[in-house]
Amino acid sequence: MAGPAIRALEMAKALSQVSTVILAATVPTTFVHDGFDVVDATDSNLRGLVRWSDIIVFQGALLSTHPWIAKTDKIIVADVYDPMHLETLEQQKHIPAGIRFVETLDIVAIFNEQLVRADFLLCASEKQRDLWIGQLASVGRLNPLTYDRDTSLRTLIDVVPFGIQEAPPQQHKHGIRGVIPGIGMDDKVVLWGGGIYNWFDPLTLILAIAKVSQSHPDIKLVFMGTQHPNPHVPEMKMSFEARELSKELGLEGKHVFFNEGWVPYNERADFLLDADLGVSTHLDHLETAFSFRTRILDYLWAGLPIVATSGDTFEAIIESNILGKTVPPGDVEHLASAITELLYDQKLSQAVRVNVNHYSRNLKWNLVLQPLIEFVIASQHAADYNSGFSLGITKLAHVGRRTLRQRIFMYSLSVKLNGFKYSTDLFLKNLFGKTLRKFKKLIHVD
Repeated sequence: MAGPAIRALEMAKALSQVSTVILAATVPTTFVHDGFDVVDATDSNLRGLVRWSDIIVFQGALLSTHPWIAKTDKIIVADVYDPMHLETLEQQKHIPAGIRFVETLDIVAIFNEQLVRADFLLCASEKQRDLWIGQLASVGRLNPLTYDRDTSLRTLIDVVPFGIQEAPPQQHKHGIRGVIPGIGMDDKVVLWGGGIYNWFDPLTLILAIAKVSQSHPDIKLVFMGTQHPNPHVPEMKMSFEARELSKELGLEGKHVFFNEGWVPYNERADFLLDADLGVSTHLDHLETAFSFRTRILDYLWAGLPIVATSGDTFEAIIESNILGKTVPPGDVEHLASAITELLYDQKLSQAVRVNVNHYSRNLKWNLVLQPLIEFVIASQHAADYNSGFSLGITKLAHVGRRTLRQRIFMYSLSVKLNGFKYSTDLFLKNLFGKTLRKFKKLIHVD
């Protein structure tokens, strides 16, 4: 499981203590749990599941793909801990501009549908909450009804970060040492604990490992996952570039290792407890500023010192609690130095591990999920449910994507035929009239 599925599973575990839960998976699964039923969320059984429920907790595009759910009287909780519209801006930089506009506006519309209808929303950090409050304001949800019920708006949107399991990790077998060819029992293992996505920066890390290996030949970097467990998520460009750089530097199979596939959730401790250091490096962009790196929670669970790029939510957490070191984005020298210190200064490493174990006590799933549990126990519709305050913006949120696609197509056509801009604009004006003029104003095309 990747982050979203892990989060849904842990929510189901916690909520099953106070309610009857069915966990619906968006891809076929054989997973079973004693505390609740796990079913496939197919179109054929979704209506029955919705009828059965009092409360619906979801992530992603559920209300977009099944808009009829928003029209039911069910209490709806939207988990927006992953601001995908920011990820998309970085992930799709290499695709044509017209398609990129379509994809970005689609995701914004998907989120707006949720923000308009949800009775309660969850996010991963206070910084994220500020982002979502701004977007809630733009869709009319900051109104006298929601404000007068709770001037802090915690009853509308609250922070539920990613958590860690209550039970400490147990290693049943080695996942790395003596298992991956080229890594011995006494080597120093640096672990990249998740997928390689386009908004991350494995390249600076690989360059830093190359630098450290010149004086410490026992250093090994392991990328824990390369193929996403969801078959609909393709391998990303950054993953390909990381492999190519490792080959070019002669590091692959010697100092840099790519674990093919994805480590099963219940077996990840076998990898984590074989590591000496957890790393998370990313680029300097908007996604970073509002991200909440779920892999870092696994490092905390396993008691690992952490080296991470600065600029995200965890920078202040790591620095103020001395859980490791943070370095500027793209800085090979500082990254190599931080890795070297935490790997080879045993006194420093042990002190950091003590801090990590102490800090992680406050991140157990049963603690971080309290806002959701409390809402479920005393569940009610949002103060402005069916009030009409958001009526106008609801229509905007549900504006036909066909209209958006038509407009984006016009923009794409103008770009493609830029050499014939005058004649193209004249043609489009004749064809679409006022619609084009409004659209050109919207996207600031001169």
